[in-house]
Amino acid sequence: MIEQLRDIPLFSALSNDAWVELSHHMACVQYPKGTTIIYADKVEPYFYILQNGIARAYSDGENQQITFWFGESGSVLFSFNSYINNSPGYENIELLTNSTLIRIKLADLFMLYRQNIEIANWGRKIAEQELIATERRLIDRAFKGAAARYHEFAAQSPELIKRVALKHIASYLGVTQVTLSRIRAAHQ
Repeated sequence: MIEQLRDIPLFSALSNDAWVELSHHMACVQYPKGTTIIYADKVEPYFYILQNGIARAYSDGENQQITFWFGESGSVLFSFNSYINNSPGYENIELLTNSTLIRIKLADLFMLYRQNIEIANWGRKIAEQELIATERRLIDRAFKGAAARYHEFAAQSPELIKRVALKHIASYLGVTQVTLSRIRAAHQ
């Protein structure tokens, strides 16, 4: 089962030796739709890679949940604060579909970083890419209107538009469901 994971693009940069070493620390897990795999205010001990499925990251606001990220197959799921600072995170990550994930204990991952520079650089690149994506979302939210953000989201993630609840998409875009419905009606 683990060998099938080699086809996930995230692993393509690894040499065969590094892949084999990393794969010894992987577990393939399956969870049903609605499962929260990462909890806010908790130090999370795992790093996940979504083999198949859809996930969202959100924080609880006053009387609402604010979705700020969606993940599809090949996405990494982890709490940045737990990963970097070994401190409780601020996000929850919920599976929006039945999902299969690769789970790696952070303690094992950090041990591999110390022992294998190739795996350490792989992990650094993952963190850098996630930082760039976060920065892009922040800039888009600050400078683009809701309609422009929706059109870009629809173009980049057409599968999510079909499979994710409108309330989560509206929250992600920073608009009400009514506003999102109007934007979608004008888009069609």
